[in-house]
Order: sequence, then C-alpha cells, then structure tokens
Amino acid sequence: MKNIILSLVIIFCTSFAYGQTEIVPKTPFTKTYLGVWLVASEHCLEVARAMPEELYSYKPTALSKSFGEQMVHIGYTVELLTKRYVQGMDVKQNTPDASKMSKAEILEILENGLTYTTNVIYTIEQEQLDESCVMYHSGNTVSRAFAFFYLQDHMTNHRAKANLYLRMNNIQPPEYTW
Repeated sequence: MKNIILSLVIIFCTSFAYGQTEIVPKTPFTKTYLGVWLVASEHCLEVARAMPEELYSYKPTALSKSFGEQMVHIGYTVELLTKRYVQGMDVKQNTPDASKMSKAEILEILENGLTYTTNVIYTIEQEQLDESCVMYHSGNTVSRAFAFFYLQDHMTNHRAKANLYLRMNNIQPPEYTW
C-alpha cells in the first residue's frame, strides 16, 4: 500500500509541477479500468495483510501453493504479465522463492507488482492498447487492452484461493465490497 500511495504521490507531484491539477489515465479505456484495478488491488493487499506471518507457509494440500507463494505469485506475475502482454516486452519468468521470505518482503513484492501495473494504466497510450498479443497459455490473440482483463482475472483467481486459506485457519477474510 505504501508503494501504491508513494507512486500516486510522485505522479501527482510531477503533474502538479507541470501545471496539471488532475492525474488521469490517457485513454477512455484506462480511465474506466483504473477504478476497477485500484479496488481489486487494495482488496488483494487486505487479504495478504490478514494472514499472520506464521501462517504464510500454510498450504491446504501438498500440491497447493502456500499462502505466501500465492501472494508472491500474484505480485510477481502481475508485473510480468503487464510487461509481456500489455507492454509487449520479452520477459522470462523467474519467481522469487516465498519460503525464504518474510511477510514484509512478500508484501513488498505484492505492492511493487500492483504499483507497476497501476503506473502502466496511467501512462499507456491508445495505440499500444490497440495492438494485439498472443496469450501463451491459450494461443488466443487479443488486444493489449483486453490483456488487462486477464491480469485482473489471474489476480482474482489466486486471491480467492488465499481467501480460502484464511477461512481454513479460522480467520475472517476482509470484506469484499464494490
């Protein structure tokens, strides 16, 4: 959260210094999408904060990711998928090992990933959103704008699993609101 707020403050100050009083994304799509993304990101951070550090290694089955691995996966891949599909960069996956990280370190990865994508939402141009990309899991060709929906769906999938991990440990998940 600190990084998201810091990023927004930096963007605001930069815009203010150049005479703009309102920070807005550059396209009609990203203006609409930003609010959805920010609510989803904050809810994801609330879920991550709700789990006590001693339960970050919890996993319901031997084949499941641990809670910490779910959070690292979200934070790391949100940035990776933004770079790959939205920005068209050639990036390879190299997920950090959550088992060797503290809750604070995992939260930092999560905050950094969410902040990275938030900054792209603010700065991406329409021409780039209109370009197409091929989703490597499905082989489907979609617009880079559409790839934002994949990012959010991916985050929601892993956040929902993490919500269940909280419940399985008798922890009330943060309330989902919209």
